[in-house]
Amino acid sequence: MLCVITSANAVSTSNDMSDEAIAKRLKPIGSVHVAGAAASTASASAGGTRSGEEVYSKACIACHATAGIGAPVKGNAADWGPRKEKGFDSLLTNAINGINAMPPKGTCMDCSDDEIKAAIEFMLQGT
Repeated sequence: MLCVITSANAVSTSNDMSDEAIAKRLKPIGSVHVAGAAASTASASAGGTRSGEEVYSKACIACHATAGIGAPVKGNAADWGPRKEKGFDSLLTNAINGINAMPPKGTCMDCSDDEIKAAIEFMLQGT
């Protein structure tokens, strides 16, 4: 059985590149429930802050281990150097809000800002 879902908002022909317009175009149109995901979210929110390594392994590794979509590779000083020059606060702001092809918080929507910070610190080790 083939199911096709269409939406009048699915294709935008707007050339408006303002932050507000881009955010509107990137706004999710729904959500997905993944069986078993609630348990990991519940354990993290029950006082179990995840380490930088845990967050990296869960949410960052796909791009930051392979330079996917231009992401700086974990531990690669050449990749991280220009980004570090802008300051750690800039790195954190970009990770939380998203930058270029990286969505806000990467793929860790249930991560706290402190967990994102820990993941960045983990990826910077050795740089």
